[in-house]
Amino acid sequence: MDSATPTSRTPTEPGLLVCLAAIGRALEADFQPRAFLDDFSTALQSLVPHHRLRIGYLADDRRTFSVFAEHGGPGVVPTTDRYTTNLQRVARFPATDALFGQLFVGGIVCVPEMSADVRFEPYRDSLRGLRSTIMVPLVAGSRIIGYVSAASRELGAFGAIHVERMRSLGCLLGPFVEVIAGLYRERRRRASVDLLTGITDVLGTTLDVREILTPLGEAVRPAVDFDTMGIVLFKPGSVDIALFGTVGDAPDPSVRDHTTRDYSVAEAVRTGHPVVVDDMETELDRRCAGDRALIAVGLRAGLWVPMHFGDEVGGTLFFGKREPRWYDSVDIEVATVVASRMVLGIQHQRLAEEQRRLASVERRAQSLEQSLKTARSELHQRYGFEQMIGRSPVFREALTRAAQVARAETTVLITGESGTGKELVARAIHYSSARADGPLVAVNCAALPDTLLESELFGHERGAFTGADRQKPGRFELAAHGTLFLDEIGELSAAVQVKLLRVLQEREFQRVGGTATLKADVRLITATNRDLVAEMTAGRFRNDLFYRLGVFNVHLPPLRERGDDVLLLADTFIRTLAVKMGKGDIALSRDALELLRRHPWPGNIRELQNAIERGLITCDGTLVTAAQLAIPKLREEPTAPGQPEPARPAPESMALDDLERKAIVDALQRTHGHKARAATLLGLTRFQLYTRLKRYQIEVSSE
Repeated sequence: MDSATPTSRTPTEPGLLVCLAAIGRALEADFQPRAFLDDFSTALQSLVPHHRLRIGYLADDRRTFSVFAEHGGPGVVPTTDRYTTNLQRVARFPATDALFGQLFVGGIVCVPEMSADVRFEPYRDSLRGLRSTIMVPLVAGSRIIGYVSAASRELGAFGAIHVERMRSLGCLLGPFVEVIAGLYRERRRRASVDLLTGITDVLGTTLDVREILTPLGEAVRPAVDFDTMGIVLFKPGSVDIALFGTVGDAPDPSVRDHTTRDYSVAEAVRTGHPVVVDDMETELDRRCAGDRALIAVGLRAGLWVPMHFGDEVGGTLFFGKREPRWYDSVDIEVATVVASRMVLGIQHQRLAEEQRRLASVERRAQSLEQSLKTARSELHQRYGFEQMIGRSPVFREALTRAAQVARAETTVLITGESGTGKELVARAIHYSSARADGPLVAVNCAALPDTLLESELFGHERGAFTGADRQKPGRFELAAHGTLFLDEIGELSAAVQVKLLRVLQEREFQRVGGTATLKADVRLITATNRDLVAEMTAGRFRNDLFYRLGVFNVHLPPLRERGDDVLLLADTFIRTLAVKMGKGDIALSRDALELLRRHPWPGNIRELQNAIERGLITCDGTLVTAAQLAIPKLREEPTAPGQPEPARPAPESMALDDLERKAIVDALQRTHGHKARAATLLGLTRFQLYTRLKRYQIEVSSE
């Protein structure tokens, strides 16, 4: 193209009309950015002679621009094939370098020799023989929205008159270019959103979004192109993040352990703002581990859009591309639509997971409820009154009284010697009561010192005493809506008696070291082998507490008063224990049966069970003999020399305390003072034996 002679004519004549006509055609649906400038360039030749004409459009963020349209003569290679009016992808170029940075703040660029101007050094390959240029801002109203440039193969082709004409053209073209660019940006946005219909179809195939991330990525790619797509979720109230999943180039696996502090863009995203990075290599912070991981994958452009779960930003949808300056405002809008649909899918997944969890919990609850019902039924069968063995009238009368009081809320006092089955009767009362579904909590008052018993019953607060490093609920709390069984109630100290009396009167208590008042919703059953009336007379047991506990009394007779019940119990024990020991049918010999009838059983049923167990252990045949039972004989007191031997009273006529004392002394002599072995012989626990040693003032010289 030959150079035209400059003229002073302003662009107000036929050339301008041709330009306006070309712009009008641009509003049609088949607008072509190159064809648009054909007529325009021809009309402009008489005003500004040139070999290439180009219009650039500035992005909203003013950091990049795209080519709106360009026209060149023969031999002029187009800058790009992806223009501002492209419905698929726009080529974007940096707008902040020395050349365009000056232009987009209102400056004029008129260069007679581009090869001598360092500002054109980055663009030297695209000059293609062009030597001089003039570039002016493209203006819409008071805003600079791009630029218009003309270039020539001749040196110094442009002067001041051309500058003024180009400035006028920049103001003339600006509004039309803005309208067309906006139109095509909206068309591109709509076309991209229409491409997202496949997301809904993919999401409908399953409720687990992780399983379909790859097909989801393929459905998204036509609308928002990427090399890597990822979903990162923020943990509520924390800086921790969770990598939900990725599509495409996988990032460094260590990214899973990062927090929001490891990404320079995280805080902006968490505040609900989308973030676009044109070039990660220059814009990200390499001091951040997450930023380094993204750069290491080879990504250049990045787009983060927030994922809103209700009013909270619960994560981000990320798109990465290996080419710089890839994403623009349209990509942000489309990616935001994608993020909202991803959120919907994840919410459905979470709802499904929660429903599955609740269903699992419900099934487990039903299973536990059924197991609980079965256990309660088994406990009722195991501890029911009908399971208690005995035919003697005195024993059946005691069980009848216990059954009568079971359905009431009345406090029950069970008395009787050690080993008569007081705890079994207490359990039978509980499992036959209206509180059978609640817990049964048992406490042996003789097994704990006073300092621990109070804490055990009422609980304690943290720091209430040395070693109380945490709050502990007491047995009254643990037995709520159920039954509390206090065995050996006669062993309570005066201080604990006072506190227990308050609970019975007020139905409330406080933990040790605490100030909060708690309700005592329990039924109380107590038991003792002491004569509480005698204890009251001696001043060791409070009268008012006794009357509170003794609303209804059930007295269990000792085994020696139950006649042939001892043989029934022995037969039961020998059958059940033989099965546990893996032995066949074993019976009691005649001398063993006779011994069972004669023995006074100071240890009652517990002593009988221990004797049967010893016999089974030592028995090698099918009969357990009297010797194998190893029942200790009661020691006889020696008579003084020359004195006639006193008549020994029958065991049945001896006082209970004397019998028990004699049995304990005899057991200690047989075991050479070893208390643990003596307790085993007597069918007692060590704590019960210690209590009796103290009561009967029996001193033991050695273990």
